Amino acid sequence: MDSVAAAAAEEEGREKPPVIYTMENKPIVTCAGDQNLFTSLYPTLSQQLPREPMEWRRSYGRAPKMIHLESNFVQFKEELLPKEGNKALLTFPFLHIYWTECCDTEVYKTAVKDDITKWQNVLKAHNSLDWLIVVVESDAKKKNKTNILPRTSIVDKIRNDFCNKQSDRCVVLSDPLKDSSRSQESWNAFLTKLRTLLLMSFTKNLGKFEDDMRTLREKRTEPGWSFCEYFMVQEELAFVFEMLQQFEDALVQYDELDALFSQYVVNFGAGDGANWLTFFCQPVRSWNGLILRKPIDMEKRELIQNQEATLLDLRSYLFSRQCTLLIFLQRPWEVSQRALELLHNCVQELKLLEVSVPPGALDCWVFLSCLEVLQRIEGCCDRAQIDANVSHTVGLWSYATEKLKSLGYLCGLVSEKGPNSEDLNRTVDLLAGLGAERPETANASQSPYKKLKEALSSVEAFEKHYLDLSHATIEMYTNIGRIRSAKLVGKDLAEFYMRKKGPQKAEVYLQGALKNYLAEGWALLVTHTRKQLAECQKQLGQIENYLQTSSLLAGDNHLTENERKSFCQEILDFANQQEENQGQKVVLPMQSFAQLKTLHFDPPNAVVHVGGKLLIELTLLSQMPIPVQVDQIAIHVHFSIEKNSYRKTAEWLTKHKASNGVISFPNEITGFPLSRNNLPALELYEMYERSPSDNSLNTAGIICKNVHMLLRRQESSSSLDMPSGVTLEDGAHVLKCTNLILEPGVNKVTFDTQAKEPGTYTLRQLCTSVGKVQFVVLHIYPIAQYDVYSQEPQLKVEPMTDSLLAGIPQKVKFTVTTGHYTMKNGDTLQLSNADAMPILYHPESKAVIYSNTRDKISESSLRIQSSETITSISLPVAPAYHVIEFELEVMYLPSATQSVVEKENTANKEVHRKSKEKQKHDNCMATVDQKVTIDCPWSIYSTIIALTFCIPFNAKHSLLSAGKRKYVQVCVQNLSDLSFQLSDNSLKNSADCTDLQLVPLNPESQQVIYSKQSIFFVWELRWTKELPLSLQCLFSVSFCPATSEEQSITLKPFTYEFQVENFFTLYHVKTEIFPPLGAEYCKTGLLCSLEVSITRLVDLSEVDRDEALTESDGYCTTKLMYEVVDNSSNWAVCGKSSGVISMPVAAQATHKVHMEVMPLFAGYLPFPDVRLFKYLPHHSAHSTQLDADSWIENDNISVDKNVDDQADSSSIRSRGSLHSAASGEHKGLPMPRLQSFSSGQVFNCSTGMQILVIPSKDDHVLEVSVT
Repeated sequence: MDSVAAAAAEEEGREKPPVIYTMENKPIVTCAGDQNLFTSLYPTLSQQLPREPMEWRRSYGRAPKMIHLESNFVQFKEELLPKEGNKALLTFPFLHIYWTECCDTEVYKTAVKDDITKWQNVLKAHNSLDWLIVVVESDAKKKNKTNILPRTSIVDKIRNDFCNKQSDRCVVLSDPLKDSSRSQESWNAFLTKLRTLLLMSFTKNLGKFEDDMRTLREKRTEPGWSFCEYFMVQEELAFVFEMLQQFEDALVQYDELDALFSQYVVNFGAGDGANWLTFFCQPVRSWNGLILRKPIDMEKRELIQNQEATLLDLRSYLFSRQCTLLIFLQRPWEVSQRALELLHNCVQELKLLEVSVPPGALDCWVFLSCLEVLQRIEGCCDRAQIDANVSHTVGLWSYATEKLKSLGYLCGLVSEKGPNSEDLNRTVDLLAGLGAERPETANASQSPYKKLKEALSSVEAFEKHYLDLSHATIEMYTNIGRIRSAKLVGKDLAEFYMRKKGPQKAEVYLQGALKNYLAEGWALLVTHTRKQLAECQKQLGQIENYLQTSSLLAGDNHLTENERKSFCQEILDFANQQEENQGQKVVLPMQSFAQLKTLHFDPPNAVVHVGGKLLIELTLLSQMPIPVQVDQIAIHVHFSIEKNSYRKTAEWLTKHKASNGVISFPNEITGFPLSRNNLPALELYEMYERSPSDNSLNTAGIICKNVHMLLRRQESSSSLDMPSGVTLEDGAHVLKCTNLILEPGVNKVTFDTQAKEPGTYTLRQLCTSVGKVQFVVLHIYPIAQYDVYSQEPQLKVEPMTDSLLAGIPQKVKFTVTTGHYTMKNGDTLQLSNADAMPILYHPESKAVIYSNTRDKISESSLRIQSSETITSISLPVAPAYHVIEFELEVMYLPSATQSVVEKENTANKEVHRKSKEKQKHDNCMATVDQKVTIDCPWSIYSTIIALTFCIPFNAKHSLLSAGKRKYVQVCVQNLSDLSFQLSDNSLKNSADCTDLQLVPLNPESQQVIYSKQSIFFVWELRWTKELPLSLQCLFSVSFCPATSEEQSITLKPFTYEFQVENFFTLYHVKTEIFPPLGAEYCKTGLLCSLEVSITRLVDLSEVDRDEALTESDGYCTTKLMYEVVDNSSNWAVCGKSSGVISMPVAAQATHKVHMEVMPLFAGYLPFPDVRLFKYLPHHSAHSTQLDADSWIENDNISVDKNVDDQADSSSIRSRGSLHSAASGEHKGLPMPRLQSFSSGQVFNCSTGMQILVIPSKDDHVLEVSVT
């Protein structure tokens, strides 16, 4: 950088243009008074002043900054003071200092005072208010002059004479040349004051300058306003900031000038032009590029100042200043970014301003500028930094390569014959516009000027420079991952090689670019690159590749119709060539020639039997623009036999294959991989930018939010070339269709074949032959295949409903699949007869014959002949691979009730009861399997089938008592989904006892029982003398479906056999509750009396003879256990709730038990329950054989712990304890046993009775129990 320049005016006072300073310049401070004194202090002052930073607070709310102040101290002269209207800040003195070391009052009065007065008058005349008087104090002078007054008197006089209102404008500097603490303190105070005054001057003068500049900018709409004048003013401010080393603020000034000028150019393009812009519309006569090697291009600055600069001059100078400041800020990579924007913007601005530019001049200017910027960055960065930041500079390399290519084409350096005379004259004119090389680059061997001049000097030199630039640019783009840009430069390089007749080198770059464009889906770029590649392949003689590319271009809709036809004709011309080697075929992918859209099978499920016919219809979309004569279209089929071919029956294939028969193939853009179609859709959103001041709309546009998804690189390994080593041979399984014409668009092609061998046939390849050219689909996907089967005859018997019901006629469907067997006249099915399942024959029964595709073929009457053991069904005549269906009625006659009764009488009654309870809980019908043996005409072996029938009814019985009167209740439950009509119900004694009479209490003879419902039947038992302990009963009821018509056959009734044991009433239990004495009603909370009366109704009988019976002198007694339980928690039983009594075994013998109970709630409360058991001694073996029902019904009982006849007992609540005691496993005292009475042996007449309980009077909360 340059050193500090001299002052701006000569001593004679003759005015000169102000000198432009660089950043090494410093703010000017004038020094008046004793110059020798200042000279002695200058070294120390200049060294100490910038040492401490000062905080600079600026106006308009701008952030404060810490700056180091430096100054250029010059001798005071009146010529240095600014004149009125002078806007130069660089030559503006910001502070004036008067130096004196006067210590004599007389000298002060005679000389110093007048000198200071004259100095201040000059300052006032020029409105300079920033001044300071420095009085230097020296101990040496004090010693030499003893008669002088104290120093303070001189300082006071100066302050009184000149600093009345600004006493701080006079400072004292004590012994400045001595190294003492007093001297250092004096220096610190002085430097602080000096820095403060300098900052105040900066702030005031810069603020005034900015206000004046802002006023000038606001006048830009007035006529006569000049941008160049305003440019010089704002640049003056930038110079000051640069002088203060505030480079960011200086850069802002240039950016504002850049934006202001750009806006005016845009407005000019929109029709709103300013008059001063006409100065920048001059024709371009010089295009020597940017100048960045010195801080200030004075030549161009003078052109701007004199309003003689062109657009390129202004832009060059403005960018050179921005570049300098950015480098000072250590932001060289921003220089490259701004440079690229500048070069592109200048090209557009020249067009907007309609500036006349000679052909190639702008290319020269851009090329030189790119290299200048790159070399300027290289000059301030080391190689490691440059390599690490290639992404910032590669754009300039690419732009320079592009412009050099344009110059080469313009100057004829790329043509086959070299440049002609016109090209040479154009080259001379372009080089003349460069002018002479600048002195700063004259000694550089690789300057942009020398490179351009050398590149345009000859064809060889141009090729060398262009290839070097292109390869370097491609390498840079590749290293930073910008593959698209690298391929684009490679595409330009391929075009260069094609012009230079080097197609073998061009092909590499074109193939690389094409692969990249295909992977990313750039359709227009793909088309353009393919056209170039086709020409390249044609020159190289690559026939197969050329035909493949031509087929793709012939089907490309981005080309014109004539272009497509020309490429199609190239293919047809080659296909129709007559050569000796007719066996040589060219195999190409079919997707460029025609696309396979759909494939349709007939039959639709693509399943045929051996000997059957299959049709395959292809839908082809021809991509060719003209009709094409096709010699042959062939489908290559792969045949395979499945290992589990036994599963491939017609039924299995029908269920496991699609029924529509149409296979659709994905829509594929010709020449593009399928993955491209999966990219997301554009996500476009509106974008508005408004002014922060008045919220007015500045700009509007659209933005794509998922551009990172759409423009990301997709490495694709897929290639359109045919895989190596693929040969197409005509095998045994080939479907052919010959002599076709494929019209442009949709075409239908039909193939037919007759199935011969069973197996699976997969369509693998599709081949279209046009002369010597074959277009092939190597792999048909999705997989398309058809199956040929050979099926064995089969017989299937299945019910027509979800379940077969026993006892009523049910329909069964017979399905005969003939398979490869042909049904002849006389073929029959032989069914073995079963007594429990007769087959019902109807003369109107029909047999229907279907094809394998379920199409009805014929219908015939069914002939059935029956004998005692065989039922013969004559089958109709039917061809192979057909289906015969007919229906028959069967009826199962259940005899399971007898077996059930027998089962109940077995010793394993407990297991059967549990299974029966589970069956009732699951609400499921009992099932019976009936097997039938069938002899088929196609087999020597018999077929056994099993039909499962469900018993629709379930019956159960119960014994009811009313005193001594007994009733039997039978419940019939309908478990099926049908409704039945019941009639003729009856209950009979199996022993035909004449002393027993069963009186029915069922008035209706016919009743309807609905699905999942029950009907109850009741009979009263009446007897004339003592009956046996057990009664065997048989219940029967006739039934028929409620909705069916009159049955032609008689249905067997439903029967239920059961046994009733120990049904005589032995004991009568009566319970009474009495209110407290003196009370009319029971009250809550008061004890009431409970009386239980147990009465024996009959004398000694066989049922009483057990271990509990005690006989003495003809007097028999038995022990009973009673227990009072209230499960509803309405009563509190006070005292013992159970006990053991000794009961005489005699009619009308009565035992009463008294206890106290307390009602817990008010209302009508039911009586507590009274339970009665037989009390057996512990050695009883009978108790171990109790029915499980007894234990379940008496889960909570009380046992006398001490085996005392009359004592009340404690309660043992665990059934497990009782069982362990009964089993003799208890290790302590043997426990007594309890045995429940059979149903009906004990009648409790108080069951269901209630008593009124009223609430107590002092209850605040009333609780009423309602039952």
